Amino acid sequence: MTNNNIGFGKILTEKEAASLNPLVLAYVGDAVESLFVRHRLAVSHDLKAGELHKLASDKVNAHEQAVLSDKLFDILSDDEKSVFLRGRNGKAHHKAKNQTGADYRKATGLEAVLGYLYLTGNNERINQLLGNYYED
Repeated sequence: MTNNNIGFGKILTEKEAASLNPLVLAYVGDAVESLFVRHRLAVSHDLKAGELHKLASDKVNAHEQAVLSDKLFDILSDDEKSVFLRGRNGKAHHKAKNQTGADYRKATGLEAVLGYLYLTGNNERINQLLGNYYED
């Protein structure tokens, strides 16, 4: 890849991204998944913003992310699994409302992977992981 930015900022090396706190990766990954889902909904539905928000919230929450992480774990690369486990085992000081602790930890692991992939400019891999799950 010759371009050193992805539209919003600098692309990190895998080593730089992996050295970030896993909860920071999850923070970024949460936004990545939310934007991915919102984009798909916006271009495939003729609905008002409030209705789109409801659909997005039904898809991007700890329980749904935990279900997705269970489906994706076996196809993650070794590096992605390492990031997932670091995110899942991170010491969060809160949990999602109305979600189990196990779901919240798995969701955080998935978000960490998405954040890692985004920060390293691997948008194609994000599309591979999320594309089939969030089919239009």
